[in-house]
Amino acid sequence: MKRVLSFICGLLFCLPAFAQQTHVNRYDVFTGFSYMISPARNLTERGFNGEFGVNVRRWVSLGGDFSVLKGAGTISPSETVFAPLLAGIPANLIPGVPFKSTTYTFAAGPQFNLRKWEKFTLFARPGLGGIHEVADIDLTPLAPLAGLGIVLPPVNPHQPDTALFLGLGGGFDLNVSRPIGIRFTADWVNTHLFSSLLTPRQNYIRFSIGPTFRWGELK
Repeated sequence: MKRVLSFICGLLFCLPAFAQQTHVNRYDVFTGFSYMISPARNLTERGFNGEFGVNVRRWVSLGGDFSVLKGAGTISPSETVFAPLLAGIPANLIPGVPFKSTTYTFAAGPQFNLRKWEKFTLFARPGLGGIHEVADIDLTPLAPLAGLGIVLPPVNPHQPDTALFLGLGGGFDLNVSRPIGIRFTADWVNTHLFSSLLTPRQNYIRFSIGPTFRWGELK
């Protein structure tokens, strides 16, 4: 952690020393590794993220983003629509329910770029898009509840759902050369998947890293 903080402080200290960018490409494509979490469900996923952008001005570009991620998490029955049936049951007797998931995200819109430094491009963007998740739930841990006299309505263990989301994102490009860079991004979205089963909304946080390729020239 100390090394990371030292690197960030050194980076911020050195940024003013770099010259402003004089060349801006028209198009860029990003592809990289993604790591996404949804804390409320202890969900952790890994996968692929891709982006395509067109610079219409030095400070703004338009483009799209998509990702495919797979992982696993745990659902707390107390955060489902069945919570009233579990009232009065000690928390240590209510098991977490594991599940495996595949998540697809897609978004489109503007990205605002700060090109004050030659070697770094900072950017921020609104998160406007959709998310599709397929969850396969293991209902076995709920079996002991029958011994406590609690009978839950049947639940389909295969749960697909799609929802729109709003959020924020940003990051920076390390400009290795004019046509090639290394991109680091962080995106946050808030949505409500599986609303017929889960009562709270979900936050998703996604981190991505990988190369970006550029071509053309902004006139």
